[in-house]
Amino acid sequence: MLRVSTRVALAALVCACQLTVAPSAHSQVISLPRPTQSPAALVAGPVASGATVSLLVTVSKSGTVLDATLVEPGDPALDAAALEVVSHWTFTPAMRDGEAIPARIRVLVPLLSRPDAVAPPPAPAAPPPTAAPPPRPPEVEREPEPALEHTDAPRPAAPQEVTVTGRHAPPPAGASDLRLDVGELARVPRKTATELLQLAPGIYLSNEGGEGHAERIYLRGFDAREGQDLELTVGGVPINESGNFHGNGFADAGFLIPELVHGLRVLEGPFDVRQGNYAVAGSADYETGLDQRGLTAKYTLGSYDTHRALALFAPEEGATYAGAELYQTAGFGQNRDVKRGRAMAQYEGKIGQTGSFRLSGAAYGVNYHSAGVLREDDLEAGRVGFFDTYDARQGGSGSRYHVSADLEQHSGSFHFGQQVFAIRRTMRLRENFTGFLLDKQEAIQSLHGQRGDLLDLAVDETTYGARGYAHTSLDAWGLKQDVELGYYARGDATNSQRQRVDSASIPYRTDVDLGANLGNLALYGEVTLRPVRRVSLKVGARSELFWFDVLDRCAVQGVSRPSPSDPPGDASCLDQQRFGQHREPTQRSSTASSKLLPRATLTFGPFDHFSYSLSYGMGVRSIDPAYVSQDIATPFASIRAADGGVAYARDLGSVSVAARSIFFMTHVDRDLVFSETEGRSVLASGTTRTGWNGLVRLRGHFFDQNANISLTKSRFDDTGLLVPYSPDLVVRSDSSLFGDLPLAPRGSAVRGTFSLGAGYVGHRALPYGQRSDTIFTLDTGASARWRAYELELQITNLLDSRYRSAELNYVSDFRSQPLPTLVPARHFAAGAPRMVFLSFSMNLGGVP
Repeated sequence: MLRVSTRVALAALVCACQLTVAPSAHSQVISLPRPTQSPAALVAGPVASGATVSLLVTVSKSGTVLDATLVEPGDPALDAAALEVVSHWTFTPAMRDGEAIPARIRVLVPLLSRPDAVAPPPAPAAPPPTAAPPPRPPEVEREPEPALEHTDAPRPAAPQEVTVTGRHAPPPAGASDLRLDVGELARVPRKTATELLQLAPGIYLSNEGGEGHAERIYLRGFDAREGQDLELTVGGVPINESGNFHGNGFADAGFLIPELVHGLRVLEGPFDVRQGNYAVAGSADYETGLDQRGLTAKYTLGSYDTHRALALFAPEEGATYAGAELYQTAGFGQNRDVKRGRAMAQYEGKIGQTGSFRLSGAAYGVNYHSAGVLREDDLEAGRVGFFDTYDARQGGSGSRYHVSADLEQHSGSFHFGQQVFAIRRTMRLRENFTGFLLDKQEAIQSLHGQRGDLLDLAVDETTYGARGYAHTSLDAWGLKQDVELGYYARGDATNSQRQRVDSASIPYRTDVDLGANLGNLALYGEVTLRPVRRVSLKVGARSELFWFDVLDRCAVQGVSRPSPSDPPGDASCLDQQRFGQHREPTQRSSTASSKLLPRATLTFGPFDHFSYSLSYGMGVRSIDPAYVSQDIATPFASIRAADGGVAYARDLGSVSVAARSIFFMTHVDRDLVFSETEGRSVLASGTTRTGWNGLVRLRGHFFDQNANISLTKSRFDDTGLLVPYSPDLVVRSDSSLFGDLPLAPRGSAVRGTFSLGAGYVGHRALPYGQRSDTIFTLDTGASARWRAYELELQITNLLDSRYRSAELNYVSDFRSQPLPTLVPARHFAAGAPRMVFLSFSMNLGGVP
């Protein structure tokens, strides 16, 4: 039998607008049924392109179809064919509060002509038979409706109607394209939304900049720093910051409240035409939403004087929500205090019967201190403690405000989407990696000693942009073919200034004062071909255009032969050149360049629950504005990547099993490597990474288990040496158990959860042939909920391991040694010790 891809089924859900759940005044559908097997209805004779039959389908808790009825009767033969075929469809069941429940959903069953259909011979003359009603699937006893915890709650006589608006989802781009539903794994202790990325294989996070600083991300052998090699978005709104001097592509997801992250799409590798700038190692898009309906108030008290207040709100149905958080902590050890506030909101509405719109916004502010790094030899000699700091002035602050609006409309097989966004971002960062090493005495300067290497960087940026697409389907070779065209446009106005500060906190040198106006316009096209059943070829290309207008306000910082009568002295941004000839201290440069990025994915299956894929793609990382020269083509980092994988998906009774195995290769012609003296990444030579990822997820009515492993080898092309800082082995496991406890105070059950997160990071290559230590951590949590009240306990670093979150190898002088030395030494940033957090929450107006 011919099969229509899952895309058809998802399109059916986009068109769906009614869902019926068990009759309860407090019912809440957390996730809707999604078709996993959805064959088309085959009928004799010609069928119009895009023809469908609309049905109301009751899906059981196990994902099978219990009942189907016509929304509006039409041709009896077509109706009968649709009713018959939908009875064989299977779904992932609807979920409420982590448990599968029966649900009734409206779907569109596609109709196709039988390819081998021939006109039947004329029937002999006979009296016309009495018309018979169209055949109906056999009656199946409905599964019992889920019981309410409030046994005295009123129950309406009829099922509650809930309006649901679907959103267009791009087709999968091979085995490395992961759609991750957080679900009950949200119970695993996590401080930030960035930590949710670890549900995907091969991702490790560290943070030597402090809790208020963006996490450093490692993925597929890349040290992606704070996002320079990973495109990050939230609902399509970019998080990466173009033109940030700390790192071009810097991405701080600290504005995301973890409780408002519903799922993620992580695509490892540049294989989708919708991926743009910075998708070197891949991309991740956060899907926000709030499962708990009503008003929720939560307060957390924890180790090191940690306090967190959280308020969340969501109406009974739809994707509308709002949330706000206030947080502060003294931090562990020395100099790790944080104060933070953040808010997120979204409103969703309908446009007619086939469209929807969303308005979203976020606000975020943080102020923090950082301990920075310590020398290993100072720790061994007892000159510093494991959680100490050399410079208490390290830290930073930041803010982000963004608004976005998007709409989606569909009519038949045509889908249209449009989004606009605006972002305002500020950042200040104070770091000292080398102590008192880099302040060399110049001949033209006043006599001075080493004044200190504290770097004080300030960045502000305004971003605005839009994206859109148009998607349609057509029939060819008896199967559905897809075509999509889209665009992406973005503008950035940035300013970065960096000064070096002495031990008295007085700036003595400005080494960066840069302003830039940056533009990025991309067009893409993609065709998904299905020449035969169970084979699809997704081919597309993305064309990127970047333009730069850069103003360097500190273009001259040294003169080889200054004027003897008017030497520049200690000034930073000079207004003279050789022999004292005058010039302005500023220099403007502008240029533009373009890049064509082909991408393709070939998929086979499913065959006995296995699907196979091959993917190839080219990506790009735009140049840091600091390297732009007048009319010289920008030296892009060009990426070529390929992978091959197999995916397995099956329901074994009440257990859902999903697993993937992927081999990959990525080549970058101009890579970036972190420089301790610069406090940022600098250009390096080409690199190649090869490796393997494995992932398995098991879900049942009382558990959710996600485990992944990644093996990677990263080498420089010219020397064959290992690329520093990237781990060669990453293993991660997240587990959650949930269900009713054998307690029922006042007739209401107590629901309990237990969660465990385990992570192992193998050795990381360091400069000068060194290797880091390994890391193993355990985090755990438990909760109990009775009616509207919940008590939750979380413990991070359960074993209280003294691990080094980041390790580096370089030259420094923190004046801690008897004599200064230029011999490279091991440095580290301390990982957090064991911490305990207790939370109490109350929900009003939602599911108790």
